[in-house]
Formats: sequence, C-alpha cells, structure tokens
Amino acid sequence: MSGVRRWWAHGQVRCLLALGLRERALACLDARLRADPADAGALASRAHVLASCGRTDAARADFERLVRCRPAQAPDWFNLGFVREACGQAEAAEAAFRRALAIDPGFDRAWYGLGLCLIRQRRWDDAAAALRRNVALQPMNPCGWYQLARVHVDRNDPEAARQVIGHLRQFEPQVAAQLESETGLSAS
Repeated sequence: MSGVRRWWAHGQVRCLLALGLRERALACLDARLRADPADAGALASRAHVLASCGRTDAARADFERLVRCRPAQAPDWFNLGFVREACGQAEAAEAAFRRALAIDPGFDRAWYGLGLCLIRQRRWDDAAAALRRNVALQPMNPCGWYQLARVHVDRNDPEAARQVIGHLRQFEPQVAAQLESETGLSAS
C-alpha cells in the first residue's frame, strides 16, 4: 500500500473510531491486513480496537503477532502484557512487561503494569520494588503511590504505608484520604 493510501486508510479508521463505529473500523483494518498482512500499523490498531471492545483474546493474539513482527518495540510488549493480564495470564503478562522493560528501563507504565501483575501473584516484595521504580519515574502520578501503599499494607508494613500516605497528602490529599479510609492508617 502506498504512503498516501496508507495515510488515507489510517484517517478513515480514526474517523470511524471518533464516530463510535468500532465494528466498521475493524472491518477497514481487516481489509488492510488482507491486502498487506505485514502492515504492523494496521495490526497494532486492530489490537487496540479489539481490546477497547473487550475482545481481549483476539487483541492478545494480535499483540502476540505484533511482537513477533516488531520484537524491539517496548510499547508493543507493554500492550501485550496489559491484555495478557486482562485474560488472567499473570505470569505471561509479567514476562511481557519484563521484556518491555529490558528494551526501555525508563518505561514508567511498564513498571506500573509489572507492579499490578506481581500484586495479583501476591509477590509483595517484588511488587513494591516495581512500584518504587514507577513512582521514581512518575512522582506526581498518584496511581503508583496508591498501589505502593496498598502493597505495604499487604506486606504488614504499616509504617511504610503511613509514609506513602503522608507523601500523597502533599499533592493528592483526596487519594491520601481514601487510603486512610480504606486502611485505617493515618500519616500523622
């Protein structure tokens, strides 16, 4: 497919998605992939649309195909980890997140995804380490801090959880209050 035709097809899919016509967008992406099975952009787009439709098994299959086509793309591995997690494949998700991080150690969302994956496996110490990396890279994002506090509670380390709550109180007082309510812990 020529550059102009690819650009036009991509624009068509974007317009269909903006109008909420996911099935029509999927049909366009399927046609692109029939014309060019090696079109990684169409494959990535279809995987994202499938995931947004809740069709995680199909999205997972597309992301697995995509990482075989583009094995050095950390975002593709991250997305594969995300849908593997959604499919209940925690160990396979962990492997995908770790592959993304091997490619890009500064990929903060992959550290967060790895942390969540490790939480689901009840591997508290490993989850805490991953979440500490996430908050070091994204210090103003309360999600990582929230999960880190929850892990400290699960590890039976209330003092560490209190420290996180105190830190959150400085820039996200509502999240800190939510943690205090959920855990019964106070930063003071």
